[in-house]
Amino acid sequence: MVATLAAVVLAASSAASPDIAWFQSARLGMFIHWGPVALRGTEIGWSRGAQVPVEEYDSLYLRFNPTAFDADAWMDLAKRAGFRYVVPTAKHHDGFCLWPSSQTDYDIMATPFRRDILAEISAAARKRGIAPCSYYSILDWRSPDYPLGSPGGKTAKENANMDRHMQVVLAETTELVRRYGLKMLWFDGQWEAPYTRERSLAFQRELRARFPKLVVNNRIEASGRMQPGDPGGDFATPEQHVGEYNTKSPWETCMTLGDQWAYRPNDRYKSLDQVLTILVQTVTGDGNLLLNVGPDAEGRIPPEQTKLLLGMGQWLARHGQAVYGTRGGPFRNGAWGGATRRGRTVFLLVLDRKADQLSFPELPARVRSCRSLVPGMTASVETEGHGIRVRLSGTRPEVGPAIIRLDLDRDAWSLGDLPGPTQTAAAG
Repeated sequence: MVATLAAVVLAASSAASPDIAWFQSARLGMFIHWGPVALRGTEIGWSRGAQVPVEEYDSLYLRFNPTAFDADAWMDLAKRAGFRYVVPTAKHHDGFCLWPSSQTDYDIMATPFRRDILAEISAAARKRGIAPCSYYSILDWRSPDYPLGSPGGKTAKENANMDRHMQVVLAETTELVRRYGLKMLWFDGQWEAPYTRERSLAFQRELRARFPKLVVNNRIEASGRMQPGDPGGDFATPEQHVGEYNTKSPWETCMTLGDQWAYRPNDRYKSLDQVLTILVQTVTGDGNLLLNVGPDAEGRIPPEQTKLLLGMGQWLARHGQAVYGTRGGPFRNGAWGGATRRGRTVFLLVLDRKADQLSFPELPARVRSCRSLVPGMTASVETEGHGIRVRLSGTRPEVGPAIIRLDLDRDAWSLGDLPGPTQTAAAG
């Protein structure tokens, strides 16, 4: 397969290239880690051969019957939470497929449930203007063809055939994109030795040839990085931490609401203020946020997760103009908060609750208007050298940042990247 795929030459034009502008404009995605492992409440993939014996783990699908699953209810929640795209785990490291795969019988149709979960999620998402996407693991610790196995890829298999495994990977990802009309594939499981750079490049080229507009993440690369000259990897994926400020190349932070990706009884959840802080830190750094839910074995999203998502959605309903369709900057973010921009408007999202003045040393534009977008707060601006000083007064919101809108005399993107405030003063 490697030789065959390596011979494929891409002929993608600028009119047929990954729609990264859609991706960056969307800003907020819903990650869904789900499968038969929800019956045990342990981590998906990683607990196979660790907390759960391999034989038991691999037989969980025989009892997987999530009769409470309702794709419309899930996507209603996603819409109310403010998500613009959804990324369910079509296939994780354990090899179980949430759709009827043409390549294996270890899929949703072998369970008592026997319904195409991906089809239902994709249709419900599209009906609500949410872009259907999917997660796919390149490694498969259960497959006899993949050379490594559980726990965590630490065991070797006899008579494995990695080239045949890559044929399955290509067939399944092609099937997913064509059958469900996916806008993006979110790859994972690229770090183990069998997935060489040669195989990685061959797979990327073939996938790009088939789907030139498909957005894919950096984990399609064997290195997990976006390397110059490689055909794949449209955005980076910092995991469980917010990425650094970067307006030069797209990125997306993926984050759990609790401590585990898959469903975990009595998980420890973040507060709403923590979730909003993560969202602000991400979008002001010019990144997307992929926020995870882990449904239970019956097919319900736990009430603690639902409450957090609805709280985020209420905040976005009021302040989404500072998030959707924006880019990060021009001011670099930090402990003070950060900024987003769209057209001639800059939004300051101030996380520092003690700061009532912000001194920005540079702003090569004139501020035409300045106003607070938070009830009970006012804002004013004055020129200070080559920059500006912004003053805040009033009562800070209980959760989330103070938000100030600055309207400029020129396009904010043309300003490039500017330093954050050199001074934040607190009322004394």
